[in-house]
Amino acid sequence: MDIFQKCFDYDRPEKVKAMGLYPYFVPLQGHVGAEMEIAGHGLIMLGSNNYLGLTDNPYVMEKSREAITKYGTGCTGSRFLNGTLDIHLELEDRLTKFLQKEACLTFSTGFQANLGTIATLGLRGDILYLDRKNHASIIDGARLGYAKVVKYKHNDMDHLRHILEKHPGESGMIITDGVFSMEGDLADINGLADLAEEFGVRLLVDDAHGVGAMGPTGMGTAEHQGCHDRVDMTVGTFSKSFACIGGFAAGSASVISYLRHNARTNIFSASLPPAAVATVIAALDIIEKEPELLVRVHRAAERCRNGLSSMGFDIGQSEAPIIPVFVGDDLDCFRVWKDMFDNGVFTNPVVSPAVEPGGAILRTSFMASHTDDMIDRALEVFEKVGRRHNLIGG
Repeated sequence: MDIFQKCFDYDRPEKVKAMGLYPYFVPLQGHVGAEMEIAGHGLIMLGSNNYLGLTDNPYVMEKSREAITKYGTGCTGSRFLNGTLDIHLELEDRLTKFLQKEACLTFSTGFQANLGTIATLGLRGDILYLDRKNHASIIDGARLGYAKVVKYKHNDMDHLRHILEKHPGESGMIITDGVFSMEGDLADINGLADLAEEFGVRLLVDDAHGVGAMGPTGMGTAEHQGCHDRVDMTVGTFSKSFACIGGFAAGSASVISYLRHNARTNIFSASLPPAAVATVIAALDIIEKEPELLVRVHRAAERCRNGLSSMGFDIGQSEAPIIPVFVGDDLDCFRVWKDMFDNGVFTNPVVSPAVEPGGAILRTSFMASHTDDMIDRALEVFEKVGRRHNLIGG
C-alpha cells in the first residue's frame, strides 16, 4: 500500500468545488477590516478574529514599520541562541505586567505556545484533564507529551469531579479554553479553580480568544469572571486582539524558566520577527490606553446576538465576540455560507472535525470597528438567507 494512497483517495474538496460551494482559502483583498472587498465585491467581514480592529490601525502599522527599519525582517534563529532581541524582552516584560503574572515567554505562534507548554509540563506520571471541546492545539500538545490524558464532558464540573476522585493525590493539571473558539461560550473557570484547589492539581487556561477581548482591562476570561488570580497558567495568542501572529505562556517564574529551557517549540523554532513583536507591543499600548474598545466589540456582538436570537436562529450559549449560527448538515452549511457571501456578508463555515458531526455552524465574530449600521445590514441578510434555507420560520 502506497503511503500517499490516502491523499489520492481524498476527493471531498473537489466534490464541493464541483458544486460551486467550496468556502475555504478565499483570497482577501486589502486591509482586513470591518468591511472589505473580496472576489470583486464589498462584504461586511463577520469572519475575522481581529476583535479590536487593530490590523490596520495607523499607530500599530507605523510601529511595525519602525521595527523593520531598525532590526530588519527577522532574526533567523531561535530565542535560545541568536534570536533574542531587546524588544522580545520588552514584550515579555509588558505582558507579565499586563497579565499580573510573575513571568512570560513568547512563542512564534499560538499553536506552538500550547504545544510546547503542554507537552513540556505533561510528563510520565502526570495526568492532564481536558475539556472535550478544547482547541486542537491543546489536544496535540497533550498527545506530544507522555502524560495520561483524561477528557471530561464540556464544562461539566460534576463529571470532572468524578474523574478527579479516581486519581487522588496524583500529579495533574486541568486544561481548558477560556473562550471556546467555535461556539463562543465560556469555561466555568471559578468551578475549575475550586476543583483544582480541592484536588491539588494545577489549572491552565488557553485564553486565545479571551486575552484582549474579555474582562474590564482585557486580561481575559478569568478577569471577566472575577478569578484571574486563581489561574496557574495562561496561554494565549497574538493572532486575535493583538493583530499579528505569535503566542505566549504566562505564570510563575519557575515554570516559565523551565519552559524557556525545555519547550521544544521555543528552542527549535525561529523567534518572532521584529515587526510582529513591535505590532504586539503597539496593540498592547492601545489596549491599555483605550479600554473602550473592549466595550465596543461586545456592544457589536450583543447587537447581533439579540438580533439573531429574536429572529429565531439557534445561536447557542455565546458570551464572547463569537456567535455561532447552528445549521447542522455540512453541505447545508456550505449553501448557507455561499448565500450569505453572495449577499455581502462574510462568515466562516465550520464542519466536523472542528465541531461534532451533524453540528455544522456558521461562525461569526465581531470587531470594535463594526458600526450599528453594519450589524443591521448583516442582520437583514441573515433574515433573508435564514428564511430561504428554513433556519428560521416565516
